Amino acid sequence: MPDSEPIFLLLPSILSLILFFILIKRKQRRYNLPPGNMGWPFLGESIGYLRPYSATSVGEFMHQHISRYGNIYKSNLFGEKTIVSADAGLNKFILQNEGRLFECSYPRSIGGILGKWSMLVLVGDMHRDMRIISLNFLSNARLRTHLLREVEKHTLLVLNTWKEKCIFSARDEAKKVLKNMSLFFLEGKKKKRNLILVLVLVLQFTFNLMAKNIMSMDPGHPETEQLKKEYVTFMKGVVSAPLNLPGTAYRKALQSRSTILKFIEKKMEVRIRKMKEGKENLEEDDLLEWVLKHSNLSTEQILDLILSLLFAGHETSSVAITLAIYFLPGCPLAIQQLREEHLEIARAKNQSGETELNWDDYKKMEFTQCVINETLRLGNVVRFLHRKALKDVRYKGYDIPCGWKVLPVIAAVHLDPCLFDRPQLFNPWRWQQNNGSRGAGTTTSSASSSNYFMPFGGGPRLCAGTELAKLEMAVFIHHLVLNYQWELADTDEAFAFPFVDFPKGLPIRVFKS
Repeated sequence: MPDSEPIFLLLPSILSLILFFILIKRKQRRYNLPPGNMGWPFLGESIGYLRPYSATSVGEFMHQHISRYGNIYKSNLFGEKTIVSADAGLNKFILQNEGRLFECSYPRSIGGILGKWSMLVLVGDMHRDMRIISLNFLSNARLRTHLLREVEKHTLLVLNTWKEKCIFSARDEAKKVLKNMSLFFLEGKKKKRNLILVLVLVLQFTFNLMAKNIMSMDPGHPETEQLKKEYVTFMKGVVSAPLNLPGTAYRKALQSRSTILKFIEKKMEVRIRKMKEGKENLEEDDLLEWVLKHSNLSTEQILDLILSLLFAGHETSSVAITLAIYFLPGCPLAIQQLREEHLEIARAKNQSGETELNWDDYKKMEFTQCVINETLRLGNVVRFLHRKALKDVRYKGYDIPCGWKVLPVIAAVHLDPCLFDRPQLFNPWRWQQNNGSRGAGTTTSSASSSNYFMPFGGGPRLCAGTELAKLEMAVFIHHLVLNYQWELADTDEAFAFPFVDFPKGLPIRVFKS
């Protein structure tokens, strides 16, 4: 009898454990999950999902899964049970219910490299406060005056280097301006032409613009160039496999992050000392100055905010502009209509004796906005978003269990033939209210399709820099089409890695108009 006492004592615990597992099983069985495949243990289907593919498609993996399971399916991605949505209605539902039914949930590796106070990974009240700071700095009034002027200034700085290559050695200029990144100079019989790596120069444009408006750093200055070098290393790590091992891109990126944050912190210390001494520089009307004066953020929060805005404002805008340059040569009618629109603006400026663009000029760029929308729709700089279900959700008869990851795939909606006629075709006219007849092929109603057009996300987490990104693209296109003609100089294509990039940097041959 004494030997059996431990068994009797453990019996209630064993029965409770069995009952617990039975209840868990029952709870799991009551979910009506979408069809799908959970893939390999631990790895799931992440390798197939992240395999590079053409940015103007959803990729073979997504195509096969949608064909087999439909627009909503289950999977195991990034080490978590996941519901993948290529459904326009569900994507909109997810973004509109941010904070109530779903919340942002990026992989830990992203938070580890961008910082725990990065706007990309923050949720709730802290994200709202950080977003308000960004929106105040990027206000409509500031866009109309200061930022429009800065965007035009930095656009001309970059485009003028294209003109200068007709006189100076491109190889020498590349060493000075782009730190040994290759640019090759070619000369035609009638017109001098350049072979330019577009992505390199556009990245320079957007980085210089953000560095100037965030920390008042001037382009070409040694400290700006050093920061740019560290930032390039940092960016390579953001889009790499999160392996924190010696020699990996991720480890190098963490080291560059540390260097960048130390640099920003030194800038902060100088500004704080000047503010205390009453020696403020009125020319330093930038984000760092605004945050120090108008927020109660800690030093760590300010550092992560500035780094995340430098990342968001530089990377997406540069790729979007490069995509426009890539798509337009395949649509000569669009270039022609752009030139007509911008020549009319330029003639009006000449008649009035003005040189700089103003807000009224920007609002006249109506067809340009169609080109911008079509570039963002077809190129899909932001492919998908990371969310997590906060509670059990039911949608179209399917259950999304609490705690599961949810991936709204924006690109799949933008390339859906049910929403956009001939979605692989670059057709800016689809965005005109009257669906003008100059475009190629028929168009889907711009009003109905625009309801599901979300290149900058949506809901409470709509990108704070949406209007700045459009302004950058419009001003760049204005000066590009007025002053240059270009053609693709080598076979290159936009690929999703999943971040969109051009393997060869998109070489083009340009000549003055």
